Amino acid sequence: MTTHNTALGERTGGAVADKAVGAHPGRRPRGAARTPWIYLAPALVVLGGLLVYPVYQLGLISFLEYTQAQVSGGEPTTFQGFGNYATLFGDEQFWQVLLATVVFAAACVVSTLAVGCALAVLLTRVRALPRLALMLAALGAWATPAITGSTVWLLLFDPDFGPVDRMLGLGDHSWTYGRYSAFALVLLEVVWCSFPFVMVTVYAGIRAVPAEVLEAAALDGASQWRIWRSVLAPMLRPILVVVTIQSVIWDFKVFTQIYVMTNGGGIAGQNLVLNVYAYQKAFASSQYSLGSAIGVVMLVILLAVTLVHLRLLRGQGEEL
Repeated sequence: MTTHNTALGERTGGAVADKAVGAHPGRRPRGAARTPWIYLAPALVVLGGLLVYPVYQLGLISFLEYTQAQVSGGEPTTFQGFGNYATLFGDEQFWQVLLATVVFAAACVVSTLAVGCALAVLLTRVRALPRLALMLAALGAWATPAITGSTVWLLLFDPDFGPVDRMLGLGDHSWTYGRYSAFALVLLEVVWCSFPFVMVTVYAGIRAVPAEVLEAAALDGASQWRIWRSVLAPMLRPILVVVTIQSVIWDFKVFTQIYVMTNGGGIAGQNLVLNVYAYQKAFASSQYSLGSAIGVVMLVILLAVTLVHLRLLRGQGEEL
């Protein structure tokens, strides 16, 4: 009895003491909120130097008159306000290039996700040796520099020496001559160098799904497509969001593949995308302000797409 009273007194006294000093069971210590920012500070400083300042300079130049004359110091830099954007939005070619960029990027994203997810499921169905071979081949494609991969694909589809035309019996067909065939060839190369990221990431997510869940779905008679659509895809939604947003960012700002495989944007600019269009305006035409304005437009579009996607995902999560 004495021991019980002593323990009760210690607990009561401790609770009173905690209450006296203002402790609260659901309240975090004062310094706990600052601790994550202290650890993130070095990375934020590096990102600020690598991202914030260049974006600031990009936006600043887009509001100035900045041509080769200003670069050489021959004429003073003048403030144009939104004049560069008015010129850009009044150019019919800009809207044509923007539409082509959106359609091309969407096709690349959908194709990359389809190939990557399909191969990720395939990795869970094959034995260890084929799985290792597929992983090594995919990582080899992922590690190949974009300019090297683009050159190799051009050689494969070369009308004179490429093996693809001979295998398909197309003779001396030039894939880069037509607008749509050139875009299709670039799309194949973009998917080839991008699907390994999706495949490896989704495969890791599938391996984390409990085997009992998949077995139960199979016992219920669900097909592989139904298992993916009704079981795996909802469970892998956070991973799919990450790879989708990453693919949108990568494919929307494709530059090397288009520039190398279509020789700077195709015949009469028929294969231009926004990144190559900005490069031509800034460096080929020395209109650095217009090139910067195109870069700002691309940045705004990518931020809007990312925010909308995350908002829709958050709304779906709340409904679930």
